[in-house]
Amino acid sequence: MHSLLKQILDHKRHEVARLKRDGLPPESESVRRSDFRKAISVPGRVSVIAEIKFASPSAGTIREQSDPRAIGRLYEEIGAAAVSLITDERFFRGNPNHLPLLKHSISLPVLRKDFIIDEAQILESARLGADAVLLIARLLSEGQLRDFLAACRDLQLEALVEVHDRADLEQTVACGAGIIGINNRDLDTFEVDLTTTAELAPLVAATHVVVSESGVKSGEDIHYLRGFGVHTVLVGTSLMGSEDVAGKLRELVEAGRKRGTQAEPAA
Repeated sequence: MHSLLKQILDHKRHEVARLKRDGLPPESESVRRSDFRKAISVPGRVSVIAEIKFASPSAGTIREQSDPRAIGRLYEEIGAAAVSLITDERFFRGNPNHLPLLKHSISLPVLRKDFIIDEAQILESARLGADAVLLIARLLSEGQLRDFLAACRDLQLEALVEVHDRADLEQTVACGAGIIGINNRDLDTFEVDLTTTAELAPLVAATHVVVSESGVKSGEDIHYLRGFGVHTVLVGTSLMGSEDVAGKLRELVEAGRKRGTQAEPAA
């Protein structure tokens, strides 16, 4: 495990302890729940989950902070299938309190993307209005993953379970996950390689939804991934770091709607 990831997890344990000490946010009764799985698995299309991400430990500042509601509305206007909101504050400059604000501003499903290591964070996500949460298989035991998936079902949340290798994938499927996110970023080295999806996606049964995460930069990348049965791509850095966010998202959305010949991944 990369040293940066260890730092993040150490800090996350302190955050969870504070959450349990201070109490969960009140339940938002006015926020309606959207069908995340249905939104990202449209037949014949590679959908785009567009991410709101201002910084990362590996890339530093990606974009100066601005109103996530405006970004979400832009994503919806261009044709994203769902929005991923990174809520980690210390390392990614996110904020959990942005989640209900975003939900009230758009009709798209919202994925809460954070480092979830305790069931209290899942309940917090539901109360903030999330439609889905990210679970990272590498960070959880098999028992934790089963329990967290059960908690999501009880709260009517979808879970995007992230894997990076065959062992992660086998454990995730055995635990009953329905949406598999294949992370092209190696959590040990932080290097990104789209062939991770090319190797793992064909191993996933057709009953599951496959999401390719990290490293998608162009329409050519989407054409490449389509050939391996990918239903959806999650794109953050190449969107938020673009000088023309709308133009970049439009390129990705249009590529996902077109069937083309399989291309090589962009360099």
